[in-house]
Amino acid sequence: MAKKENLEIVDILVEKQTAKKPGRPVFAEMLKRIEAGEAEGILAWHPDRLARNSVDGGQIIYLVDTGVIQELKFPTFWFDPTPQGKFMLSIAFGQSKYYIDNLSENIKRDHRQKLKNGLWPQMAPLEYLNNKETKQIYVDKEKSPLIKKSFEDYSTGKYTLKELRKIINGLGLCGRQGKMLSVSNYQYLLQNPFYYGLIRYNGEFYEGKHEPIISKKLFDQVQEVMKRKSKPQKQNKMKFFLYRGLFKCGECGYTITADRKVKPSEKSYTYYYCTKKNPNHKCSQNVFMREEKISSQINEAIQKVSLPDDWADKMIN
Repeated sequence: MAKKENLEIVDILVEKQTAKKPGRPVFAEMLKRIEAGEAEGILAWHPDRLARNSVDGGQIIYLVDTGVIQELKFPTFWFDPTPQGKFMLSIAFGQSKYYIDNLSENIKRDHRQKLKNGLWPQMAPLEYLNNKETKQIYVDKEKSPLIKKSFEDYSTGKYTLKELRKIINGLGLCGRQGKMLSVSNYQYLLQNPFYYGLIRYNGEFYEGKHEPIISKKLFDQVQEVMKRKSKPQKQNKMKFFLYRGLFKCGECGYTITADRKVKPSEKSYTYYYCTKKNPNHKCSQNVFMREEKISSQINEAIQKVSLPDDWADKMIN
């Protein structure tokens, strides 16, 4: 058509994203280049190739109104930048939007009907295969044992998801394109009720007619293990000791630490002692001193010291 009408083609652009939603990068770049003066118009197969949403369609019509786009050429559609031409173009864009909206609704309706019949409406999950003739899915007998083993191993509680991934990936389980499964893939897989016969779709559940790989009991065991492992671990809070970190050993110079012991009378006592962690000196101190004795010694030392009243008042304030 370009050769027949003697049109100079500045560039040929291919947009792979759907025109259902605005925000296509190639389309946006094309309009930007037209606004910069690189071209005067667009040659496309049909208006529905340019826009199937109100934003992109309105943008093209606006650029035609302002004279930025001077021509639109289509082998299957007539257009002139006249009021009549713009009106017909807006109708074409409207029809394109209606077509895509109607198509989407028909697909949703088809999916709902399949789900009610217990059929999975999309690409089969991992280790199931699609039957193009019957439009149903069936178990991949060669690889499904690895799915079952994943559930069985994790249900023991002995493995983390990372460890499970290493084991099962090592046995050859992989995605559709031959890629190794990630930890998040295993987490999703182990939480998918599809493998025991229940379909979860858009937050709703349907009884599936496909052959299950595992039992409901095994699935529930896995969920319990996952729930238990996902609970936040309690942080070990360090016990408070009054003088810990305040003193150092007089012999080796290393820190004095503390511990609390409970006597048979069920009364607890706090003891302080040297950590003996100086690698350059073998400390000979084996003394365990009670906190009360240290407090008594400190009180005795404090009795020998006095502060002016104005200093004391200032410090207290």
